Amino acid sequence: MNSLILVLLAMIGYLLAYRFYGRFIGRKVFQLSAQRLMPAHEFKDGIDFVPAKPNIVFGHHFTTIAGLGPIVGPAIGVIWGWLPAFLWVFFGSIFMGAVHDFSTLVVSARNRGKSVGELTADIISPSARYALQFIMQLLLFIVLAVFAMIVGSLFVTYPEAVIPVWAQIPVAVWLGWKIRQGKNELIWSIAALLMLYAFVLIGVRFPVSLPWSSEVSVVVWCIVLFIYLFFASTIPVQKLLQPRDYINSHQLLVAMALLIIGIFISHPEFSAPAINANSFLPDSDVPDLAPLLFIVIACGAISGFHSLASSGTTVKQVDNEMDTLPVGYGAMIMESFLAVLVIIAVGAGLGMRLETDGGVLTGVDAYQHHYASWSSASGLSAKLDAFIIGSANLFSSLGVPVKYGAAFVVVFIVSFANTTLDSAARIQRISLQEIFSKPDGTIRRPVNNRYMATFLIVIAAAAMTFFEPGGQGAMVLWPLFGSLNQLMAALALGVVTVYLASRKIPVWYTLLPMIVILFLTLWAMVENLVGFLRDDELLLVLLSGLILGLTTWLTFSSMVALIRRKARRTANT
Repeated sequence: MNSLILVLLAMIGYLLAYRFYGRFIGRKVFQLSAQRLMPAHEFKDGIDFVPAKPNIVFGHHFTTIAGLGPIVGPAIGVIWGWLPAFLWVFFGSIFMGAVHDFSTLVVSARNRGKSVGELTADIISPSARYALQFIMQLLLFIVLAVFAMIVGSLFVTYPEAVIPVWAQIPVAVWLGWKIRQGKNELIWSIAALLMLYAFVLIGVRFPVSLPWSSEVSVVVWCIVLFIYLFFASTIPVQKLLQPRDYINSHQLLVAMALLIIGIFISHPEFSAPAINANSFLPDSDVPDLAPLLFIVIACGAISGFHSLASSGTTVKQVDNEMDTLPVGYGAMIMESFLAVLVIIAVGAGLGMRLETDGGVLTGVDAYQHHYASWSSASGLSAKLDAFIIGSANLFSSLGVPVKYGAAFVVVFIVSFANTTLDSAARIQRISLQEIFSKPDGTIRRPVNNRYMATFLIVIAAAAMTFFEPGGQGAMVLWPLFGSLNQLMAALALGVVTVYLASRKIPVWYTLLPMIVILFLTLWAMVENLVGFLRDDELLLVLLSGLILGLTTWLTFSSMVALIRRKARRTANT
């Protein structure tokens, strides 16, 4: 199949989905109103609660959720064939992911900007709150520890990214200062973006490599990142987080536009099969498509981390409830379209040219060389390499040298992994403070101080990262991440469903996605648990059992809350 047909179908499909389904959810289900007072105004503190223009909030939310997820997931999901990967990304995002992101944002906005974990106390039961908060904290803990190691490893693997990525910080601070002065944010953000591109060229010319072994260098970068995280997660959002995410969103949108133009010019045929029939053979090392495909491809279709972003940092910056639709539903649709471009880059762009020790491969030979087996394609480096090479090939059709095209892709990959770190640390600090909040709204010591709360979570993540040599300690918990992330999505949809039911609003739009993703995730978790038992992974067995128990409790509590609300309505009629 020609890649141009797929990208056109996706573009039209997403536009129609937003125009009709997204607006329908906003208008008929949630009945959005510009008259509602938003938490950003009600609790404005100049630190976390800071109202911003919708394009700036969109930039923050988009870059927070579009980290490495929509890249690495589809890049490995293609091993089952580009068609199942595309179908899950396309329909999953429209009917599940975008509804999940948007609904958690709206419900949080109507409940004082509380996180989805804290909302559980009001909507389901106070005891259920701690179960969901535990799952949230574990998920964010893994994100911080693992992403710090990943970014550190990327700096070592791609030294040309060091200068442009770190240069974003002073550029973002400068842009934030200009915006606070009342300058036109679009014009000055374009100037900032041009600065970043200049730094990309400088980075290619002057790559920065630390004078130690790869293992030691990763540790050094992790230490630097954790120090940076402490400061980035405590300073007011309008001074770094908002402007940095805003220009990063421009960077990603430009990259997506160039990929689209490259597809229009070169329109390569897919070298990946529509369905990989070999994966269904008994002797294949590729795992069964279900349920793993729906766990591997998360952020491009639906991801529980997005509800933490929606109800953690994004909701505290939304100026008007009408902005929640383009920010919540729209950003997820845009991220899903990025996942489609990734599928095309690795499924078709990779086949344009792949240099190997044995020469240059093209077409099916290039794809089969990279995706020869599950083990050869499932590592982080393999996933990113497929996307980087495929994207650089598409850029080359625009006349961009492959060397600079690859560097451009590398920089925005590392940049988005870094912005996810920034937001995740702030979200976890806010969640931790909610856990220790009193009934009157005050926060117990010592986490009532944002510096101390942030220090505690950064130190905990660092301890996990350095638990093993080379910053590999976080990988101990990594096998839990995929299913834990999807479980968070199902539970967040459950909270929204109970909220809708309590207000006599039809629940099918959130209930059905919740049932589907909960079934697939529990299936995957049980399979994982069996594997952990077989491999004598005691820690993973204990955590998996605890998470399954908490999930059962939360599901039961949600059902009880629904039944009680229905009984009250019946008694009142």
